[in-house]
Amino acid sequence: MAKGRLLLVEDDRALVELLVYHFEREEFEVRATADGEEALLLARETPPDLVILDWMLEGLSGIEVCRRLRRSSETANVPIIMLTARGEEADRIRGLETGADDYVTKPFSPRELVARVLAVLRRVRPALAGEKLAYADLEMDVVSHRVKRGGATVALGPTEFRLLRHFLEHPGRVFSRERLLDSVWGQDSDIELRTVDVHIRRLRKAINGEGGRDIIRTVRSAGYALDAEGRA
Repeated sequence: MAKGRLLLVEDDRALVELLVYHFEREEFEVRATADGEEALLLARETPPDLVILDWMLEGLSGIEVCRRLRRSSETANVPIIMLTARGEEADRIRGLETGADDYVTKPFSPRELVARVLAVLRRVRPALAGEKLAYADLEMDVVSHRVKRGGATVALGPTEFRLLRHFLEHPGRVFSRERLLDSVWGQDSDIELRTVDVHIRRLRKAINGEGGRDIIRTVRSAGYALDAEGRA
């Protein structure tokens, strides 16, 4: 499994090639574009785990792309790291206020950017930082494949385990059936969309038990999310 999906929005071809090389070597999946409008379409089509965004783009500026990503429900919580030659404090503040999570000034070392990306992802995807995941009263030991809720062991099949792991790595984020198929079953899978619903029902039954609070939220016309404020 890839460490994460990155969307790289940068119009310097040489830099793109260099960064793609370094991130793929670190087992990231990278999609790249030099166009801000295309970046918004790609992000909505398949929300990435993190966006690396150049400030100075032709056409739609990086700062406007950042603003629009934050306004869209599909990408509002996706971390964004901005790349720019602007080193002034006022510019850094503007980028952060627009919604960027971090800020890297050119020129920079690709290794530094990889480290920044990993640091940001550790905050939003705990699995990158250790072997255990937790959310609300759910606990998962990734290595031993053990799951507990409220201290009680939960028996899960392999697909339900992968599905729950994906939700635990992205708590609160809404995932469409298509995105879950892509992330949990794999891009080359020919499984039908309704299969996702079947496994969601199995997962719910396993982790909720009899009368427990349902923390998997169904979002009409959008998909599913791990949400501690879910229905009773």
